Amino acid sequence: MATHEPMSPAERSLRARIAAHAMHAGNDPVEITAKARAAFLAKFEYQADPEGTLPPEERRRRAEHLRSAHFARLALASAKARRTRKRAARGGDQATGQPR
Repeated sequence: MATHEPMSPAERSLRARIAAHAMHAGNDPVEITAKARAAFLAKFEYQADPEGTLPPEERRRRAEHLRSAHFARLALASAKARRTRKRAARGGDQATGQPR
């Protein structure tokens, strides 16, 4: 039985990228991700109306606002992380942004 050396993280990443490119070359990406997108949106609909008592249009409207809030939170977290990295690169204190 042959033993295989474990792949490095870089090799695993490259192997995954090759597989992803091969998959997308032969398939419609919208079709591939349809189930995942539906589940993602359903999560917000459930948060908006856990008992399922709202009319569908109102549930969708509220879910869309929850989805927008989710992405706005991600954007805020990203902006904070960029600011922290920028301060650290300039030599400032990461917690306060003040010079040391």
